[in-house]
Amino acid sequence: MNITREKLSDLELCIKVDIEENDYIENVNKQLKEYQHKATIPGFRKGMAPKGLIERMYKSAIVGDAVQNQLNTSLFKYIDDEKLHILGMPMSNDEKTGEVDFGKQKAFSFFFDVAVAPEFSIEWDKVAVKYNQVSVTTKDVDAELKRVVERYGKFETPETVAAGDFLYGKAVELDKNGKAKEGGIDTFSSFNLANLKDAELLPLFEGKKAEDKIVFNPSKAFPTADIEHALHLDTAAAKKFKADVEFTLSGVSRITPHEVDAELFQMVFPGQDVKDEAAFRKLLKKEIEKANNEQSDYLFVNQVRKALLDQFNAPLPEAFLKRWFASRGEKELTPESIEADWNDKYVPSLKWELIEAKLEEISPVEPTNNQIVDYIKDILRRNDQKVEGEKKEETEDRLEKAARSIAADRKNIAQVVDRLYADNLSKLFKDQVKPEVEKVSAKEFAERAKA
Repeated sequence: MNITREKLSDLELCIKVDIEENDYIENVNKQLKEYQHKATIPGFRKGMAPKGLIERMYKSAIVGDAVQNQLNTSLFKYIDDEKLHILGMPMSNDEKTGEVDFGKQKAFSFFFDVAVAPEFSIEWDKVAVKYNQVSVTTKDVDAELKRVVERYGKFETPETVAAGDFLYGKAVELDKNGKAKEGGIDTFSSFNLANLKDAELLPLFEGKKAEDKIVFNPSKAFPTADIEHALHLDTAAAKKFKADVEFTLSGVSRITPHEVDAELFQMVFPGQDVKDEAAFRKLLKKEIEKANNEQSDYLFVNQVRKALLDQFNAPLPEAFLKRWFASRGEKELTPESIEADWNDKYVPSLKWELIEAKLEEISPVEPTNNQIVDYIKDILRRNDQKVEGEKKEETEDRLEKAARSIAADRKNIAQVVDRLYADNLSKLFKDQVKPEVEKVSAKEFAERAKA
């Protein structure tokens, strides 16, 4: 066995693998013996066929398999031993290899084209990204408290409409004559009277019951977001919609908010000693901050990722990589489609793969199985129904087994893996960039997230 390489360019090599008969013959003879013992051939008792006949029938195929196995093992071991960071996979150079006859040849030479990763470094001092932290205001806490008391409130379906109710029914767009518009909107719809813009319009709805008809102008009554939802329109169409609708009421739902009391405190924060509304609001604020920080981390990671991609200016072995993508046998991948998507799709992906390898040298970003198990176990613990008489160690053992069972099926935990990957990236980026923290409003944050 002999493996050599020829440098074709700064980023491309041709690896030659020479395989001699003594590299594979032992495995071939072993396989032939097994075939001889098991083969059932007409005219011979099982296992008694002549060795020469077995060789004529099977040796060529056995040699092919043995050589191919030896080739694959040796090639990738050589790449590992030589610490070659390759892009894609080695591609057989059929022109240099030529025709191979496993029935007649004893020695073989195989040639492979290989692309190697370019050398580059990450300049962290040039990553000018701030960490946007959303300030939590009293108004934010008020809004969260309103959502909480409604979420845990009493749900009813009254017969008649009152202020703040949620209405269900059919909405039909009307023309200028007050008739159903031909080709206009005709859809099942819902409106939340709590979002009514003009209190003077409330009498149109109050006291109405199922099958009653209400004619009103949605653009005057509700915000654009409500019109989008109710009439199933996109934002632009919802803004332009100015017609009246005839709304035939089919049902009403009402939520009576829960009192801000000890019962609510325990339902929202079970096991915590929340004594009064002030303490409850503090905990709500912490929950908002936690959610905001997750969004801040997400934006920060995306901004740093973009900065690293913009910074990457090392050359790529494009010709090889385009050939390699086209050779993968996927029907939708043609040289033309690859060329069309090259700069927008393939290049960023290849750059990030190389950057990611650099990041792994600093700190692992791919979540470990233990990280995944711990994360799942924490979720299970928060939602666990205590087993009467179970000791703490028994509970932990039960949760550990359940978490490992869930983690074993990666299809079910894709979101967990993505979340932990993002967390690991965020921590690594913060350690390297040491970003300046900038306090922003929720509106400013939303605008920056869109950029």
